[in-house]
Amino acid sequence: MTTISAPVAAGPRQAGRLQGVLLLLGSCLPILGAVLIAPVLPDIEDHFAGVAGAEALVPIALTIPALAVGLLAPFAGRIVDAVDRKRLLLVALVVYAIVGTAPLWLDSLPAIVASRALVGVTEAAIMTCCTTLLGDYFSGKARERWLALQTVCTAIAATLFFVLGGALGSAGWRTPFWAYAVSLVLLPLMAAFIWQPARPADAERRTKLAPVPWKLLSAPLVVTLFGAVVFYVIPVEFSYVLDELGVTETQTIGLATAITSLATVAGALTFSRVARRGPVVLLPVAFGLAAVGLGIVAVSGSMPVAVVGASISSYGTGLLLPTLVTWAMSVLTFEQRGRGTGTWTASFFIGQFVCPLIVLALQGGVGGLLGAIGVLAAASAVAAVASVAAGRGGRLPAGTEH
Repeated sequence: MTTISAPVAAGPRQAGRLQGVLLLLGSCLPILGAVLIAPVLPDIEDHFAGVAGAEALVPIALTIPALAVGLLAPFAGRIVDAVDRKRLLLVALVVYAIVGTAPLWLDSLPAIVASRALVGVTEAAIMTCCTTLLGDYFSGKARERWLALQTVCTAIAATLFFVLGGALGSAGWRTPFWAYAVSLVLLPLMAAFIWQPARPADAERRTKLAPVPWKLLSAPLVVTLFGAVVFYVIPVEFSYVLDELGVTETQTIGLATAITSLATVAGALTFSRVARRGPVVLLPVAFGLAAVGLGIVAVSGSMPVAVVGASISSYGTGLLLPTLVTWAMSVLTFEQRGRGTGTWTASFFIGQFVCPLIVLALQGGVGGLLGAIGVLAAASAVAAVASVAAGRGGRLPAGTEH
């Protein structure tokens, strides 16, 4: 895939492994919002049983950070381009700790939901800054490798945070919220070892931001929105699938979920080896694997078959995510990267937010969860075929042999 070489940093500084690892760790923080409190949702609902609308507000407390990221990431991207990547990142890390731990002392359910929305605001800034800086610091194969590792790290983090939330939740439903203070551990490291990249010389003379190539970016944005829905079908719905198949033991469900998470990691790791093939090859393969895997889940009659199908789908989506973000990065220059990355982040998180809503809407028309997953398998197959057609028509970036 064609990629834009990014400027390195100001002066003699050269980004390396330390900067990459710190930005990967920062990218894991938004995953806390999606999974950390999932194990204690029933306890939260029991605690606020007397509050009107608690049965709706408690699930919203889990999903509202993703919605906030989806709505606000483009604005974070504009700030990133207009002001300073590092400064916004450091401020976001501080506020993230404050609003993330707020439920430790808040006694109002609406106030807790509001604090969760603010968590989403900070997550939008953190995710946009970290992804943009990875694009700034690295180019070519190095950029592809780090963006693939970003998917690997977030997939592993999702599994670990789910387990952590359950473990901390045994001490009370408020305890998991202490985990949000981890951003304060990253804060001094980011302040010391992350820097604001130097702007190109011609950018310093401009008074207006360079326009984003929305026409070129629109295709990866639209595909990312759908790709995020496909990506989150297994993480969000697989425990319910197992329940329908008669699997109720928590440990068994946790083991099965961990296997699918490892498949996501494997797919992302594969990307760094096949990235040179570009979206013209990788998009049909990724959507095709997702279609096959979801189709197997939809017709599975036992847990082993369902786990095989979910793992195939997760491998495909693990390959899909870095393909999408690298495709979006490839059409952006330094001056455009913050806004472009912010908008891409918005597309992905909106897809995450609407995924369970789409599955719920489909269930009523196709007779249940497995039928809904079957519909999404068919949609993934259509996306795979459409990707092939787009590639043949020259509308997808071709691979490179760098």
